[in-house]
Amino acid sequence: MTSRYGAAAAREAADLIAPRLRVEPRAGIILGSGLGGIAQAIDRPVRIPYREVPGFPGATVVGHAGELIAGTLGGTPVVALSGRFHMYEGHDAALAGFPVRVLHALGAPTLIVSNAAGGVRRSLDPGTVMLLEDHVNFMFRNPLIGAQEAGDVRFPDMSEPYDAELRAIAHRVAKEQGLALASGVYVGLLGPSYETRAEVAMLARLGADAVGMSTVPEVIVARALGMRVLGFSCVTNLACGLAAAPITHDEVLETTARVAAQLQQLVRGIVSKL
Repeated sequence: MTSRYGAAAAREAADLIAPRLRVEPRAGIILGSGLGGIAQAIDRPVRIPYREVPGFPGATVVGHAGELIAGTLGGTPVVALSGRFHMYEGHDAALAGFPVRVLHALGAPTLIVSNAAGGVRRSLDPGTVMLLEDHVNFMFRNPLIGAQEAGDVRFPDMSEPYDAELRAIAHRVAKEQGLALASGVYVGLLGPSYETRAEVAMLARLGADAVGMSTVPEVIVARALGMRVLGFSCVTNLACGLAAAPITHDEVLETTARVAAQLQQLVRGIVSKL
C-alpha cells in the first residue's frame, strides 16, 4: 500500500516544483516559530506557497508563513521551509516528516532544522541559541511506522542524529562571529499545552536542556533517508514553572524576533562551508 506521505508522494511533489526553483539545493532548511526571517536573507528567492506543493496543507500556526523558498544563502543553493506541520494541529507523524522527504527528493543531502524552545536548564537564558547535540522523543510517535518506504533504512541508527562534523563547523563559525553558542539535548513533546512544573522537573532529571513541540519527526525521517542533520533551538523562555509569569506564544515570537538576526548570520556562515 502506497503511503500518502511516503517516497512516491515526495517524488511527485518534487517533480512538480523542481522546474520552478532554479537551484538544486545542497541544504534544506526548516524554520520554526518566528524564525522565518532567515528566509529573507536568501538571494534571488523563488517563493512557492504551501498550497501549491502537493501533499502540503497550509501552515496554521502564528509565526509560520507557509512558504517554500529557494535560492542561495552564503553562496550556497538552499531550499527553506518557512513553517512546519505539527502533530498538535491534528497531523500525523508521517505528515510532520513529509517535508523532509520532499527536500531530499529535490536533492538536498543536508537538513538544517530550527525551533523555538523552552529552557529546562536554568543557565539557558531567553535569547540563547542552543545547538542540538541529541534529542528525546517524548511525542511517542514515529513517522516511519508502516510499510518501509523506498530509500529508507528500516531501522535507522539514532545514536548520533545530529552530525558531529556539522556541529564542529557550527561551533567554529559561531566563534568566528563572536556568538555564544550553547549545546544541549532537546526534548520533543506532543503539545499544544505547555508543560506542568512536575513535567519540567522530570525532564531536568532525565537530562533535558530544552523542550519544544516539533523537530523530532523531521530528524527521524532525515536519518532514515541518510541525510546529515544540524539543529538549533532558539531558547525563548524558561520552561513552565521556572519563571514567575505564565508563558504565551506572543512571548515566544518576541524573543525569536530579537535573536533571529544572530541565527540568520550563523546559518549563513555554516551553509557557505557546505
